[in-house]
Parts: sequence; structure tokens; C-alpha cells
Amino acid sequence: MLHIPISRWGEPYKSLDADKVVHFDSGEVLAEVSRANAGIVERDMRHAKRARDVLREIPIGDLLKMVKKAADFYTDAELPLGDGTQTPEQFVRMQSATTGLPEHMCRFNMKKNHFVLNEMERILDSLTRGLDLNILTRGFGVEARGVPVSYQAQSPVLGMVLPSNSPGVHTLWLPIIPLQIGLVLKPGPQEPWTPYRMTQAFIQAGIPKQAIAIYPGLGDIGAAVLAHCPRSLIFGGTATVEQYKGNPRVQAHGPGFSKILLGDDKVDDWKKYLDIMVDSVLVNSGRGCINCSGIWVSRHAREIAEALAERMGPVAPLPPEDPTSALAAFTVPGQADAVNTDIENALKEAGAHDMTAKFGARLVKKERCDYLRPTVILCESPETAMAKKEYMFPFTTVVQCPQEKMLESIGPTLVCSAITEDKKFQRALVDAIHIDRLNLGPIPTIQLNWLQPHEGSIVDFLFRARAVQLDKGMVKI
Repeated sequence: MLHIPISRWGEPYKSLDADKVVHFDSGEVLAEVSRANAGIVERDMRHAKRARDVLREIPIGDLLKMVKKAADFYTDAELPLGDGTQTPEQFVRMQSATTGLPEHMCRFNMKKNHFVLNEMERILDSLTRGLDLNILTRGFGVEARGVPVSYQAQSPVLGMVLPSNSPGVHTLWLPIIPLQIGLVLKPGPQEPWTPYRMTQAFIQAGIPKQAIAIYPGLGDIGAAVLAHCPRSLIFGGTATVEQYKGNPRVQAHGPGFSKILLGDDKVDDWKKYLDIMVDSVLVNSGRGCINCSGIWVSRHAREIAEALAERMGPVAPLPPEDPTSALAAFTVPGQADAVNTDIENALKEAGAHDMTAKFGARLVKKERCDYLRPTVILCESPETAMAKKEYMFPFTTVVQCPQEKMLESIGPTLVCSAITEDKKFQRALVDAIHIDRLNLGPIPTIQLNWLQPHEGSIVDFLFRARAVQLDKGMVKI
């Protein structure tokens, strides 16, 4: 069994308190992870500036080369982990064993992280709108068009309060090190593996270990990270998003409520888009904020819901090592029961119909974990309460709603795939400020473009543009 210490700016610290990380199916203890406390986080944050200082000693161009090397170490190398080591296959098995994700989904997320690291130069060029990255190091400079600019880092480090549900969220913090900002990571209880492995990949590639700190623990650690880091990201439910709404220090990532909208000009051809709908709901076991939780149509709602149910309703749990396994296990006791109860209560309202009920029970209970099978709910109108629901498994509603009322009814939406060629409707979609990412055309909600920001630009969050006047002797033009 591995013993994994706290990483205090690269220096291991084994606390007296530790949390056991347990295999969801066998009950085997895979590791003991030292538990931090809020006092350690507060005390260590006095050294946060050192993380940025050591990174600024390395040109951003060199950091980008290191990050590219780290991509290969992450996917291919046997890397240190606590008092032992971890191969890529061991990483996949451990991540699957504690998050409940099938192993092939863990491998897919590894490839996604590798791609982001490997393409970091292009990604940062896009996110900074072509800015000379050396300007971020100096804090000022002159663009090629002759305009003086200045960018001021708002924090020497970025705090991350990470979830356990989907390893894909780690792509959001991978660009931070090349921006010469340090990292303070609070791993999710069931997913400590990626922060530790990625950190070791960075260190093996030459990135200073003093740039990253990892503080595993309970909720008090997340609160300490948010309290003591001038800039932080947190992942949670609607209550978490509301709690930090308007707080400039915290970027809160919550439910996506991502949707597919079929315009009046395309809805009669809905069968052409059935594969896109199924993939948007089912891929990654529906765990991502970019998975589709609502399909909005002006007509054919029942037919579409029935067709989706026929495709997804028979999907059942399979062993995590099965390459065809489509469902992730719920590894936190009682979580699946709570979700299932909430759905059953919501179905008591008139106008909500479970189209997958005929394929068997939604809740599948095992000895040490539970599963929720795909669920498709037909909502007769947008006023049906179920139309605003989202859950962490393959769940979607099919909502009947006139096209002219869709945008005022869908509510906050992370990804909207609008299948329409109606120019007036397209203009309204482009202008809709409650849609974060807009796909125009038959594009799955799960298809990302890494050259575009996700729920706001991380660069804009970390750096403030300010006015600057430069004497010609101060900077080379």
C-alpha cells in the first residue's frame, strides 16, 4: 500500500492524519493519503510568491518545451508516487477504482490531457489573442502594431479545489505553469491521482518543484485554499456557484445545463441528428458539465424521447475493465440513492414522463457501489420542473417548447448546440448572454475546441490589463 504525503512546495510532509483511498468494488485500500489541515495551508501561503519567482526565472518559451515533455512523461513513464512508483496502467486502474469511471474512459482522459499539454503553445496563443508571452513576464511591452500594453498578475498562485467526478476538469489548470503562475491543488477525495502524477511529470520535465503545492484533505482544506489564494477555481453544485457569484477572487464551475436546440427548420429531420444527441448525453458516462442534459424541440418531442430511450435505455453496468462499459459507478455511499429519489419525486409532477422506465430499474445496487442507468424524461412544457434538472450520469430531458420561447426558457447554459440555419434565430443565439459556448450546427455538446476559453478566459482571470505609458528608452520596440 502506498503512503502519499502532502507536497508543500515540492517538499513531502507526512501528517499523522491520513485518509484511505479504497477500491470501490473490492474494498482494497489502494493508498493512504496524508491529510492537510487549514493551519498548514495558511502558513505555507506565506511562501506563495516564491512559486511565481522561480517560474519567472525560466523563459515562457522554455516552460512550453518542458510542458510538452511532461505530456509524454504523464502518459508513458513510471513516475514517483508517495513512497513508491506508478506506471500508466496502474494510474488508469487506480483512477477507475476510486472514481468509478470505466478504465477506457480514464485512458481517454489521459489522451485529452496529453493533447492539451502537447498543444499548449497554440492554446496560449489563442487564449492571449496572439500576445507576445514575454510581456506577461516583464509586465509591460509594445505589441507589433506599436501599441504599449501592460498586464499585471493578480496572484502568484492559482488555487484549485478539484472534484472527483470527471478527470477531464484537469485540463483547466494545465496552462497555469507556462503562464509563470504557481499551483495550489486540493485534490478531490476520490481522485488524488491526476494532481500527483501531473506534478511529477512536470518535475521530471524540468519545472521547479517549488512551483506546485498539493494539499489533500476535507472541506476545511478547500475553504483554506479559497481564503488564502488571491485567485482560485472551485467545482461544485448550484449552491457553490451562487455562494461565490460576484466574488472576483473565485471562479466557480458548477453544473453545465448544456443543451441541444433543434430549430423549426431542422426538427422534422431529427433522425439525422440522433447519433449527436446520444453521444452528447452518454459519452464519459454523462459526468461532464458539457454533457447534454436537455434537448429542446418545438415538435416531435415524444418521438425523439422514445428514440433516445430505445438507444440508451438498455445500457447496463459492466465491469470497469470492459472496453464497452458505458456507465461509471457511484462510489460515494448514498449518492446514487439520493439522485434516484430526487428523480422519482420530480416525476410525480404532471407533464413529466420517464421514457426509459420500461427498460428496467434505474438504480442498480452492488455490494460496495451503485449505478444509475441512462434516463430520458419527456417534458411537455418548459414550465415542468424536471426541465431544469441535471445529474451526474447519462440523464436528459426532451422539452417541448416553441422556438420563439426557447431562449427565454432554457436558463443558464454552458454549451448550446443549436441545429438551425434560421438566420434570425442564429442572431438571437449569438446575442444570448446566458449561453457560454455556442455551437452552430450539428456539433455534439461534448466536442471541445481547446483554442477557445472554457467558462471565461483563465488568462483574463489571472492577469489584469492596465494603462501604461512607456518612454522609448525603457523598452525595445
